[in-house]
Amino acid sequence: MELLRGLTAAVGYFTRPQALSAGFADKDLTRLVRRRELTRFRRGAYAFSDEWSRLDAVGRHNVRANAVMHSLGPSVALSHQSAAARHGLDLWGLPLGKVHVTRLDAATGRVEGDVVHHEGKIADEDLVTVDGLATVRAERAVLEAGSRVSNEAALALFDAGLRVKAFDRAALERTFEAMESWPFMRHLHIPVRMADGRSGSIGESRGMWAFFVLGLPRPVLQYEVRDLTGALIGITDWAWPDHGVLGEFDGRVKYGRLLRPGQQAGDAVFQEKRREDMLREATQCAMLRLVWADYDERASIGDRFWRLSRKIG
Repeated sequence: MELLRGLTAAVGYFTRPQALSAGFADKDLTRLVRRRELTRFRRGAYAFSDEWSRLDAVGRHNVRANAVMHSLGPSVALSHQSAAARHGLDLWGLPLGKVHVTRLDAATGRVEGDVVHHEGKIADEDLVTVDGLATVRAERAVLEAGSRVSNEAALALFDAGLRVKAFDRAALERTFEAMESWPFMRHLHIPVRMADGRSGSIGESRGMWAFFVLGLPRPVLQYEVRDLTGALIGITDWAWPDHGVLGEFDGRVKYGRLLRPGQQAGDAVFQEKRREDMLREATQCAMLRLVWADYDERASIGDRFWRLSRKIG
C-alpha cells in the first residue's frame, strides 16, 4: 500500500497494472472499492478515497487528466478547459466531467467515455509542457474553452489568465484573431475586448459582466482611496467616482482570508465595516456590496446602483 500511496502523492492515482505489480490481485482491488477505501474513477484507474474526497472538482479533473494522458500517450495534448485547469487558472461555469484533448496525429474527433477528442491545427509553438504533459498554451486554452460556454463564463476565464499572467492582452488578442473564424468563436469578441486582469476574482469578473449587460457605466477597477495626507486607506474592487458609488464583491471566504493569527471571524467583519466607513467618509461615496446570490437577480443590481448614485440616469 505504501508504494501505491507514493504513486498517488505524485499524480493522484494508480493503475491496475501498477497495483498488480505491487502484489495486489484483482479481487483485492474489488474488495477495497467495495469497502470504499479505493475509488475507481475510470476504467483501470484508482485513487485512495480519503485523498479523492479532499479534492474539489478541478482537482479531480486534473487527476482524471493525468490518467487519460497516461493512457493515450503522445498522440494528444491537453486542451480546452483541461488545459486551462492544468495552467492553474480559476475556473467557473465550465463542465469538468470530461477531459478535453486535441489530437496531434490527425485522428478524427470523437467523444469516448470520459474523453473528448478534438481535431485542430496545432503548431509546435502552440504547445508547452506542464507537469510533464503536452498542453496547449494558456491563451489558446481559454479561447477554446470560452467558445463553448456563456460570455460571462468566458470573461471570468480570460480575466483569470490575465490575473496570474499566464498570458497578456496582446497574446490573447493575437490568438483570438488567428482563431476567430473557428466554429463557436465569434461570440467571444465582447469578452475578449472586456478582459482585464485587474478583476481580482471570478466574483469581480461576474460583476463586470453584470454591469455591462445592465448598461451601467464601466467602473474603475482596483480604485485607490487616500486620505488628505495621501496615505492609502483602501482599495475597492470597483468605483464610479462620477456617480458617487464604490463597489465591492464579498465572496464567502473573503473574511476567512482576512483573518490574522488568533483573530475571530466577527473581528474581521468588524474591521471590514470600519474600513468601509473610512472609505465612505473619505470619498463621500455610497458603497454597493455584491454577493454571489446577487448575480442570480441581476436586474436588482442596476436598481441598487441607481438608487445609490448621485447622478440618476
